[in-house]
Amino acid sequence: MAEQGREAEFREFAGSRADWLRKVAFLLCSDCHRADDLVQETFTKLYVHWPRMRRVENPDGYARKVLVNTFLAEQRSSWQRWRARHPDRPGTDSAAPPTDPEASLDLRQALAAIPPRQRATLVLRYYHDLSVEQTADVLGCSPGNVKSQTSRGLQALRRALGIRSVTATGRTL
Repeated sequence: MAEQGREAEFREFAGSRADWLRKVAFLLCSDCHRADDLVQETFTKLYVHWPRMRRVENPDGYARKVLVNTFLAEQRSSWQRWRARHPDRPGTDSAAPPTDPEASLDLRQALAAIPPRQRATLVLRYYHDLSVEQTADVLGCSPGNVKSQTSRGLQALRRALGIRSVTATGRTL
């Protein structure tokens, strides 16, 4: 009977968080099919460790950390490196076009163009509104690394969007 309670508890958690995790995954990978795969893999990992997950103080934060780490681990795989070099080959489906306004589409395309670690940092800092320290905890790095990844990510995002930066002296970069 305890197993059925565990199953029901997990199903309730997964059902209530699936859409939220899918949005985060889509922001990370810019492909709705890959986002679904990332969420599925995240839920699999969470299910395996559900007894530990039930004792976690912040289950949403834990789930988000598992999702981001799953995404980053996938980016290091040889398959992803091959897909990045051969975007027009079979098996490299692009994302279905979102139904968001054009500005949101431009931002998502620009976000997809920056390196995965910088993308993850920007999503955690600005979409999830996490502090530098919280982001460092999720990514397993130092706060200084989060700051540099955020800075580089914002620069890359501005370049992708064609936005010029203005320095404190008023110079345009």
